[in-house]
Parts: sequence; structure tokens; C-alpha cells
Amino acid sequence: MSGLNKGLGKIEVALKWDPSASGEPANDLDIVAGTYRASDPYGEPAYLVHFDSRSPDGTIYLNRDSRTGQGLGTDEAMTLEFERLSEEYSRVVVGVAIQQSAGRKTFGDVRNVSVRIVEGYTELLESDFTGVSGATAATVAEFARDESGEWGIRGGIRGFTVDPETFTSVMGKDYS
Repeated sequence: MSGLNKGLGKIEVALKWDPSASGEPANDLDIVAGTYRASDPYGEPAYLVHFDSRSPDGTIYLNRDSRTGQGLGTDEAMTLEFERLSEEYSRVVVGVAIQQSAGRKTFGDVRNVSVRIVEGYTELLESDFTGVSGATAATVAEFARDESGEWGIRGGIRGFTVDPETFTSVMGKDYS
């Protein structure tokens, strides 16, 4: 390690929302992470991590998965261990997608949805998705290696009006 910047180590992305009203289809939101190679940082993801999956090397994994938002506190949680992630990868984009199987739902249709990203006790980002209330999916953070190899976060919510499958193919593109 060079310099005094330690970079990010192990972080957690926590997502929560309220269940649907009685008689309405369940709100099913999913955390998705796309990992991109240093040789093609804005191309296709090398791999995706979402419900029922984990990264091939075990550095990114879903701790909790909810299909309804029922429960206390966090409904979904994903851990990313940047200190263990191979130098082959230079970017990880994390997003949230709303399943659309019961009809079109946006973040504005889901009560009390919020995301929080922490490293230990340090909060890196928190959002309630109000800025993207008409979107069906959103990126919540981009993690990238700097020139010294340390990981940092570029926060910022970017909304998309696509289905979850399409979201995974567009979430990591360069929109600058």
C-alpha cells in the first residue's frame, strides 16, 4: 500500500422497504452488483451477483434476501470485500431492481424504500430514492480502484425505467 489512503475494505449495502398493502402484489426488490474487468471497465460485467448467487471468489455475496419486505430492519443485505477482490477487476457497480412480474412498479410505488452503504460504523451513503421515484431500477454506487490500487466510492443514485434483466446490461455503462 502506498500513501496514507487505506481505501475501502469490507462494506455492506443494506436495503429496506415496507410490505405491500393487504391484497396488493408483494414488492420484491433486489440488490444487484456488477463486477467489471480493468481491461474493459465499461463493457459487459465479468459477473453479476444477485439473489441466489455469489461472486466466483466469494468476495461479493448476498446475506439476506426478501421477496416481500416483511421483517424487522434490513430486508436485503450484500457484503463486498474489496480488500480480497482480484486486481483483474477495477469497478463494481451496485444497484437495486424492482421485480416487475406483478405489473409495473416504481420506487414511488414502494413505501419507505431506502438504501444504506456502510463500512464498519462509517456511513458512506444513504438514500430514500425520492430523486428517482419514477424509476424501476437504480444504480446506488460505483466502486472503483484508483491509480494506487485502493478502492473508493462514487455515490449517486441514477434511475432507469427498464426491467431487471435489461438493467443488468446497462447499469455499468459510462453515462458521463
